[in-house]
Amino acid sequence: MVEKVITLENVPLAEFLGAGNENIRQIAQAFPQSKIVSRGNEIRIQGGAPEILRINDLINLLLEHFDRFGHLTPENVKDYLDIEGIPFEEASRDQVIVFGNKGLVIKPKSANQRKLVEAAMSNDLVFALGPAGTGKTYIAVALAVRALKNREVKRIIITRPAVEAGENLGFLPGDLQEKLDPYLRPIYDALQDMVPPEKLKYYQETRVIEIAPLAYMRGRTLHDAFVLLDEAQNTTSEQIKMFLTRMGPNSKVIITGDQTQVDLPVRQKSGLAEALKILKNVKGIGVVSLSGKDVIRHKLVKAIIEAYEKDQEDRDQQRYEANSRKGNG
Repeated sequence: MVEKVITLENVPLAEFLGAGNENIRQIAQAFPQSKIVSRGNEIRIQGGAPEILRINDLINLLLEHFDRFGHLTPENVKDYLDIEGIPFEEASRDQVIVFGNKGLVIKPKSANQRKLVEAAMSNDLVFALGPAGTGKTYIAVALAVRALKNREVKRIIITRPAVEAGENLGFLPGDLQEKLDPYLRPIYDALQDMVPPEKLKYYQETRVIEIAPLAYMRGRTLHDAFVLLDEAQNTTSEQIKMFLTRMGPNSKVIITGDQTQVDLPVRQKSGLAEALKILKNVKGIGVVSLSGKDVIRHKLVKAIIEAYEKDQEDRDQQRYEANSRKGNG
């Protein structure tokens, strides 16, 4: 029997280990052939060498998760241990999408994020749907960076409609790019996690990585590129059709959107909703839906999303009951 001691440094123990050491208890239950005990800031593992290596790798992944997101829930631990019923060893194999800056390891953090990665591997066009905080844009950017690093594509093009800016755009200081930067900030933040600063600057100057409003895509053919359309719920029918028909040879496209957060004018139909309906029977298109359980932001974000979903369900039920009463009246 072999023993391994992992010392937890600069980590809030109560938050990492979980209430009543629940996070460590889950790991111990998943590896019944080994003995796992936490004392103070140490985790002691006793067992066979192969399993100890697996547990050590798992705890390092959980430490990376905690360092990045500032929390670790039992649900997070479960996602690492068991993705859609796949044993941890198999689920963890080849899951790294890309190695980012300062040792950051970027990989799917939930079952549905894993589905998004798999869908992108097997389809040239993927719709990733879900609320804020589910990591759909972050994972899509990581997949684009990986494709560029592996020379599968020659460039990355990231775009989104500037609907949020509206008519106030003209009143903001700076040129068009400076005016749009606040709306593209989540994408810049993701890229800065994954590409060294000097290389990112070079890529942008040489247009290897291009970040632009959706209107700039008109009339272009996007070939040898990994293309990401973000916030697609704010496209009109004409815009998303225009975008979809820009696909050229050797292109990969991921379209992300949150159908509950449409910022279009009242009575303006979301192009995303229409495209999903029209293309539902077209082969070669992947659709992945993420939900509140995939949220990797502050735990309150998950609770907020669930509360809004419950409110919408109640409204739908009330509307259904009202219509039923009218029909019986």
